[in-house]
Amino acid sequence: AALTVRFLTRRFIGEYGDMEFIYSHNLTVDGREILLHIWDVPNSQEQAEDGSSEEKRIQWADSFVLVYSICDRASFNILPLKIQFIKAAKEGQSQEKVPIVIVGNKRDLQHQRVVSSEEGRLLALSLDCGFYEVSAAE
Repeated sequence: AALTVRFLTRRFIGEYGDMEFIYSHNLTVDGREILLHIWDVPNSQEQAEDGSSEEKRIQWADSFVLVYSICDRASFNILPLKIQFIKAAKEGQSQEKVPIVIVGNKRDLQHQRVVSSEEGRLLALSLDCGFYEVSAAE
C-alpha cells in the first residue's frame, strides 16, 4: 500500500491497515493518456482467502507488480508460487506472456535486509519477470 500511495501521490505514509483498495489514476506514457487501475491487496489478506478470490483478481488484471520486503524473507519466498499461479491462470487462456514485475521494497533499510538484491534478480530472471528494488520511504 505504501508503494502504491507513493506512486499515485508522491507522498509516503508508513502505516496501513490490511484493507484492499482499487485506485484509478491517469498517466501519460509516450505522449499517450492511459487510465490505470490498481487493485492493491495486502499479502496478509491474500493468505486468509480462498483461491477463487485470488483467481478473480488475476482475471481482472492485465499485468502484475508483486512487492516483497527486503526485510521479510517470507514475503519473498511466496513469490514463485504466486507467479506460477498467475501464469497458469493467465497464460493458460492465451499464448501471450503476462507482464509481471517483482519489486523489492524498503531499500532504505539496508541494515535490516535479509533478501539480497542478487536473490531478487535471480528469481525474476528464472521466472521471466522484470525486477526492481525501491524504497517507498525515499
